Amino acid sequence: MKVSLSQSFSPYKAPGTITQGAPLLDPSGARVILGTDGGHLAEPITPLAHRLFGPRGVCLHEDGSLWVSDTGHHRLLGWKTVPRKDDIPADILIGQPAFGLEGRNAKGPVTAATLNVPTGMTAFRGGLAVADPWNHRVLIWRETPKGPDHEADIILGQADSQSALANRGMDHPRADTLHWAYGVSAIGNRLIICDSGNRRVLVFDNPQWTGQKADLVLGQDDFTCRDENAGGPVSARSMRWPHMAIGWRGGLAVADAGNNRVMIFDQFPLKNGVAADAMLGQNDMTGCDFNMVAYYPSAQAVNMPYALAVLDERLVVADTANSRLLGFSDTSMACFADRLNGQPDFAAKGDNRWGLAERDSLCWPYGLSAKGSVLAVADSGNNRVLIWDAAS
Repeated sequence: MKVSLSQSFSPYKAPGTITQGAPLLDPSGARVILGTDGGHLAEPITPLAHRLFGPRGVCLHEDGSLWVSDTGHHRLLGWKTVPRKDDIPADILIGQPAFGLEGRNAKGPVTAATLNVPTGMTAFRGGLAVADPWNHRVLIWRETPKGPDHEADIILGQADSQSALANRGMDHPRADTLHWAYGVSAIGNRLIICDSGNRRVLVFDNPQWTGQKADLVLGQDDFTCRDENAGGPVSARSMRWPHMAIGWRGGLAVADAGNNRVMIFDQFPLKNGVAADAMLGQNDMTGCDFNMVAYYPSAQAVNMPYALAVLDERLVVADTANSRLLGFSDTSMACFADRLNGQPDFAAKGDNRWGLAERDSLCWPYGLSAKGSVLAVADSGNNRVLIWDAAS
């Protein structure tokens, strides 16, 4: 047998992309880490009051509490106050009868208190709203839930608390259906839902009852289409797997993960199918390739951005598949990020920088929540949540 040796594959980093970014967050790392058993190399993922498995949502609530979508355990965990030490057990459990149990819908029928792969969450009118994607619904509690038997007060996407079919079993969506709704956020009394499986964003101006219809749709021309990019080419108004939408400088920012971009609406949309005014992550309105068709990222490119937050007047983007956080002061067309955490420079990527998990590293961050100068990060690939202070 003849064996030849050749140089290992080493993708080329484009000139000028290896630039240092000022830190968005404290460069020494997270102040508090939750969800682990001390950060050992190998840790169990069986459910306990302090242990997380692939969390994809987090909420720094306005009342001072902390909430986490413990996605892989099909439950929500709540802390009455934000912990000040690592791996503090949760105070409140939703979705399972006990902290040591797990399973889709608690291994029973669907109810107003069960969950199936919970993801995005947000404080809403003093209570809590949670995306329950594989039950194809969003649960709303008028006050923060108190325990396993505390049922949601309002359910969007389904007609009742026992139903769980995508688009209510139909082959097309409507204004009152959902298909794998991933992200949820609030702007005043408005609830914004990223209905990812239907490739659209829904706006509910004032949700008050179960089964209520949405008032506005973005990403599609009407409520009955669910085609990728509205059935046409990528454009300023189309979407493919939107995962998070938040208020931004009087308008709206949408993490359109499937098109590898963040859509910026300068004013809050008031009509169906409105086009975005700018894009982050692409050079134009029609681009959709990850890292702008390059192997490595840059300060301008992203790869499947799943989450957004606003921290100290900056738009924070969880550049999920590049395992990093980007901060943007300017969100005009194709603008460059000016802040960075999770990687040594803007051209670097890799889960935990291709090493072991550290207090300042990331592995597929899926959820963000900001309050004051603190950012909470659902660091899903590391099975943990980071409580991280803004850089001084």
